[in-house]
Amino acid sequence: MSDAVQPTAAQVRAAADALKEAIDRHLAVIERRSSASGGDDEDDDAVFAAFNEMAAAGEAYDELLYDVYDEVTPFEVPETDGVTPYSGPDEPVALSLFIRRDYSLVEPRRLVAQAQRVAELDPEATDGEEPEDDDAAGRGMQTALGVLFGEFDPDEIASRHKEFGLEEGDATLWVVAAEPAEPGEWLAAPFDAVDPERVLCRFDISEAFEEDDLDTVD
Repeated sequence: MSDAVQPTAAQVRAAADALKEAIDRHLAVIERRSSASGGDDEDDDAVFAAFNEMAAAGEAYDELLYDVYDEVTPFEVPETDGVTPYSGPDEPVALSLFIRRDYSLVEPRRLVAQAQRVAELDPEATDGEEPEDDDAAGRGMQTALGVLFGEFDPDEIASRHKEFGLEEGDATLWVVAAEPAEPGEWLAAPFDAVDPERVLCRFDISEAFEEDDLDTVD
């Protein structure tokens, strides 16, 4: 028999009351921020703190409810693990955008054909004929990708990806507070300066997000 002290029904009731109070505090700071003229950083910090308090109270109640009654709540707090708090300047003087878009090459022949059409090259220029070996096929694909991505900007590639035999994967955009840079200063290593603590905002696109999840995430 376990020596661990089992929670009681009274503890469940106390946790429920604590959760109710946390919900009231969260709503109160939101109402206070909304009534203020535009709000400020202090109001935002208060809302964030109240949100965390409510999340902790909800988790405590959920655990006790399960331990005592073998029941769960219908609420789920979005995970914040791995998200680094912003610690950059309040008024950045420069911005860097870091964009990643993944694609699968689902129709390589279509991609090569589009490259030939765009660049008005003969088939041999992009190895459009049947390649004799894997190395030749790789060189032809590399040439075709260079033609297409040299002709179209990333946004147009994204909007017309099916025309180029591509299938979209995950995508993300990070807006990072930066310092003004001299021309060519960071081109040798453009992605080494990504500091998670200076990310002002980010936008993620992925099929991993269910529609129900998107409806509940702020």
